[in-house]
Amino acid sequence: MLGAITGDTIGSRFEFLGIKSTVFDLFDPKCRYTDDSVMTMAVAEWLMDDPTHSHEVLEKKMVKYGESEIRAGYGDMFSRWLFWPETLSGDGKRKPYNSFGNGSAMRVSAVGWMFDTLEETEHVAEISASITHNHPEGIKGAQAAAAAIYMARNRAKKDEIKRYIIERFQYDLNRTCNQIRPRYGFKETCQESVPEAIIAFLESNDYETAVRLAVSLGGDSDTQACIAGGIAEAFYGMPDEIIKNMDNYLPPNYKENIIRFAEVSAYRCTREQIKRCWGL
Repeated sequence: MLGAITGDTIGSRFEFLGIKSTVFDLFDPKCRYTDDSVMTMAVAEWLMDDPTHSHEVLEKKMVKYGESEIRAGYGDMFSRWLFWPETLSGDGKRKPYNSFGNGSAMRVSAVGWMFDTLEETEHVAEISASITHNHPEGIKGAQAAAAAIYMARNRAKKDEIKRYIIERFQYDLNRTCNQIRPRYGFKETCQESVPEAIIAFLESNDYETAVRLAVSLGGDSDTQACIAGGIAEAFYGMPDEIIKNMDNYLPPNYKENIIRFAEVSAYRCTREQIKRCWGL
């Protein structure tokens, strides 16, 4: 989960800039976590506090975190759902708006760490997406990202992950970052950004290169690095130095929830490393 938040933070300063290089400083004073991380925390807290996985509780968590981070960079439709639901429905209640944007995939990383089966992982990923992104492509993007994390943390090989994602979700993963990069632009849909983030992971040889490759595509850099980083962490783990750097970017309540999540999920494998790096 920290891998996703870190990818978001690293990619944040390149959003809308269309960078086409893997050569850049990972951390910079302009880096900040964005709505990707805010909603990742909301989903993680929902998983910890609501064993029924209801939309009612998820909505409360998303609103709670959203209202505490009003300038996190939410998309237009999600902002309306979050802050002005009356503009989307006559009764003022928050309802899904048939989105297939990549917001469903950027917030799902905790789901990939929480459950013991791939079936349950994909089921809860669908619930987490459909509260807003109830279009089939929005659901598929969240399920694919969560499934890749689940398989990676359970020691699946890259070719096994690739084969499953292609067969299950019909994503074209038979491309390279070098092939994608020249003509690729800012894409906010699941179907045009989730496969590319997964490809960045598949081409990588460690956590850092996965994030660098995702950013280098020149697309929605924070979200693609968030998705690629979440999978890469599950597959490789994260270097101490990168975790230590993130200590400078996250507020205390985020750190506390990351540690708490590690105590109740498969994410426990990283708990002691994170605590050591953050001096907790």
